[in-house]
Amino acid sequence: MGDLISGSRRLSLATVSERAARAAAGLASLGIGPGDLVALYLRNDFPFFEASFAAGLVGAYPTPVNWHYTPDEARYLFENSGARAIVIHADLIAGIREALPPGVPVLVVATPPEIAAAYGMDAAATPPGMTDWSAWLEGFAPLAADDAAAPGSVIYTSGTTGHPKGVRRAPPTAEQAMVTGAIIGRAFGFMGFGEPQDIVTVVTGPMYHSAPNAYGLAAARLGATVILQPRFEPEDLLQLIERERVTHLHMVPIMFHRLLKLPDEVKARYDLSSLKFVVHAAAPCPPPIKRAMIEWWGPVINEYYGSTEVSAVTFCTSEEWLAHPGTVGRAWPEADVRVIGADGESLPTGEVGEVVARIRGMADFTYHGDDAKRRASEKAGLIAPGDIGSFDKDGFLYLCDRAKDMIISGGVNIYPAEIEAELLKMPGVADCAVFGIPDEEFGEGVYAVVQPQPGFNLDEAGVKAYLRARVAGYKVPKQVDFASDLPREDSGKIFKRKLREPFWAGLERRI
Repeated sequence: MGDLISGSRRLSLATVSERAARAAAGLASLGIGPGDLVALYLRNDFPFFEASFAAGLVGAYPTPVNWHYTPDEARYLFENSGARAIVIHADLIAGIREALPPGVPVLVVATPPEIAAAYGMDAAATPPGMTDWSAWLEGFAPLAADDAAAPGSVIYTSGTTGHPKGVRRAPPTAEQAMVTGAIIGRAFGFMGFGEPQDIVTVVTGPMYHSAPNAYGLAAARLGATVILQPRFEPEDLLQLIERERVTHLHMVPIMFHRLLKLPDEVKARYDLSSLKFVVHAAAPCPPPIKRAMIEWWGPVINEYYGSTEVSAVTFCTSEEWLAHPGTVGRAWPEADVRVIGADGESLPTGEVGEVVARIRGMADFTYHGDDAKRRASEKAGLIAPGDIGSFDKDGFLYLCDRAKDMIISGGVNIYPAEIEAELLKMPGVADCAVFGIPDEEFGEGVYAVVQPQPGFNLDEAGVKAYLRARVAGYKVPKQVDFASDLPREDSGKIFKRKLREPFWAGLERRI
């Protein structure tokens, strides 16, 4: 069995399991059992694992909450989930105290020094009069149970419109658990690289997100050594890889961007030869960025595509990607992945349509408290993650946009991802976001926000001229603005909703 590591702290996974069993007895004493939800308002820390495992031991669902939420957003999630208990870091209480539901037990985790330092604050102890997580669980004898029937986490997805939806799977049968384990093992690289105790990994993203949550918990369950980054910092990751001889990583493309921006002398300073399997997902990776990472780290870069609802359904290695630049891979043997037209029929190779998918044999899901939305997500008997794409003749899937991001201008469909891909090739462009804004004549107009690289002076006329030579005229943005930074979720995805919503404020329509 490996360890959990955070800063200078180290806790054996055996101790984590023992503490989780005590916490499970505590949850049971609160009347929490099968089917209930336990909210985790936590940064990446040891108690995230303890509370997640504890919930599973009593048949409950750990429910991670994005701790960036406003009080209203947190209140909605607490109420919608019907959380029977809340586990929260001490420093986060003040920001959402008014949203804590009356009568729901709140268990407080002291904020440790390395997390406090990463966020520029002082370590925070449990406030007087509140229940301290560690002291509380020590008051119980370990519950004699195993997590074989643990239902997994309820992850609330951050849709572009409306409230987030909690993805809740039925507790898996033994056969369904085997299917899930096989997908996770291959997608995360936990199979084929020696014994679990040989794996050393870093959780680079916040565990309230679906992929880092599944990745970190799966690695710990296997017995790997799991290092927690309080927040992603590129040179710190390189240091960890060298010092701890890290073998596996799960990343998102914005992390690649930030790593590649390090000075060459910094990048050359660290020995990264221990890396065996690096996988990325969650957001599109510009081909020049991925190629540069493969050139630097070698052919250890892998990619999968999926969603919280459908899991990972495609996969590709470095070699496959270099032979098919821009692909997100081929479908797993267990996956049914199709590209369909408006009539629900599968489209021929090369034709663009909506991607629908499902893993055969995996436990089904619903949206917590909203079966109607679950039914609405189904198309052609499969689940629609909301992406637009096509297959090539070799069965490799390519994505060109999000279905819900599509701009309809004068009755013509425009896919922002196509325009963004060209913009990212322009010298001086660090990143960009393209979306639709109201247009009295055409319904929607194309609008772009560009983040220039330091030292580059870009202007609207230059950007439009660059695009006009590369895309059809109707795809060239009517307006181009510039920003020193773009709002992002911690998953790395650009928060387009924050950029788009001001333009639609006060209007009844959104397209």
